[in-house]
Amino acid sequence: MAIFPLFLEQPLADACRGGVITLGNFDGVHLGHRALLAETVRQAKERDLSSVAVTFDPHPLEVLRPESFQPVLTTLPHRVELIQAAGIIHVAVIQTTSAFLRLGADDFFQKIVLDLLAAAAVVEGWNFCFGKGREGTTQTLEDLGRASGVGVTVVPPREVNDRLVSSSRVRQDLLAGDVADAALLLGRPYRLEGRVERGQQRGRTIGFPTANLFHVPTLIPGDGVYAAIAYHNGKAWPAAANIGPNPTFGEQGHKLEVHLLGFQGNLYGQMLTVDFLERIRATHPFADVQELIAQIRKDSERAENIATAFLQRP
Repeated sequence: MAIFPLFLEQPLADACRGGVITLGNFDGVHLGHRALLAETVRQAKERDLSSVAVTFDPHPLEVLRPESFQPVLTTLPHRVELIQAAGIIHVAVIQTTSAFLRLGADDFFQKIVLDLLAAAAVVEGWNFCFGKGREGTTQTLEDLGRASGVGVTVVPPREVNDRLVSSSRVRQDLLAGDVADAALLLGRPYRLEGRVERGQQRGRTIGFPTANLFHVPTLIPGDGVYAAIAYHNGKAWPAAANIGPNPTFGEQGHKLEVHLLGFQGNLYGQMLTVDFLERIRATHPFADVQELIAQIRKDSERAENIATAFLQRP
């Protein structure tokens, strides 16, 4: 397995050429994406060819409309890891530049699919668009493939509980705090990573020390208290995560705090990975510190039960 940078005017490694390819942002690598990846792997094995996933970095919207761009669901390293875990042999990463985004659909197909990748076959989703202004559709792709002798397979949409699986749906669920439903669309818990830095240390003074996460590059779920699993040095810890302000103490700053249940030690300056399992409750003020402490005990107990049950699943 390998990762290859892909530039418009530079040749691509031979290992990435002549295979069965699928192209897309693959943000979140949700169940819809995994259906594309599975079909790509299946066809590649059937033909004894390499399977190649082509993704973009940065996300095209970050270049086209940075003022309205929302944080991604997965960092590039995590995205690549998930793509390769689905069985894809090679991942080619297109450097998203203004020149690349100016390619029309025909030029995109010629320069990327034919010239750079020399694709034997292409697998795409039902709503795939490509080229400047998203002018190319799956019909365009099928027509270009037919004219050039490249097989094109269009994979139908994937639904979960009568809901279309998409990155935008996952994002909506996360912002609403519904991390459990987002997990159904992703096929796994939503994960983020951040660096632990010193905060107000308020939790330590009331007996519940928390790791304050900063520099989180991906989307942070909506405000609330969550059952979670925190990963540190290869070990999983049941955790309670709080996102939002601390109104009981009059603090309005938006924070992401994680209480690792049973953990003893110093995490400052270290990276922490957190999987979100379930939203326990909304964030709201309490009458006094004692009422807050009592609620945190309840939250921690519930979070531990949820996380422990998840970790013990076969």
